Amino acid sequence: MSSEGSPAGRPRDASEAAGLRIVILAARFNERVTDRLVEGALEALRAHGAADTDIETIRVPGAWELPQAAVRAVETGRFNAVVTLGCVIRGETPHFDYVCQEASLGLGAVARSAKIPVAFGVLTTDTLEQALARAGDGPHNKGYEAVMAVLEMVSVFRRLEAD
Repeated sequence: MSSEGSPAGRPRDASEAAGLRIVILAARFNERVTDRLVEGALEALRAHGAADTDIETIRVPGAWELPQAAVRAVETGRFNAVVTLGCVIRGETPHFDYVCQEASLGLGAVARSAKIPVAFGVLTTDTLEQALARAGDGPHNKGYEAVMAVLEMVSVFRRLEAD
């Protein structure tokens, strides 16, 4: 598992998330893994100054539904950023390929059209063991990493919008 270039490894301002309204959209499917991704995301937000009252966690059935929920979250205008978390583990049929492709293409389309950052934190693994390895503690947790990416993008958007 590579973490080279990960936004989680970069030094950040401890108050970077203060005052931001963040929604975490998390799939319930493979909940053993996604619960850990949510924990990692919350850890990163709190470590960077987010108040619990500024974080909303909403569950969707699975990775397939994440793009729909992300569109709606962006449209509400209530949030400064969206973090999407999910886990798709390869099975014996091509279903894995279809779900992964549509989740990634759908979230990519949302991110390209959104006026706020949308982070992709969907694991696509061959085994449960691989998924759990990516949902460990601290900065090696892909939920933590997705938050760090979205915080960096909030900063990038602000710089791009500055006069």
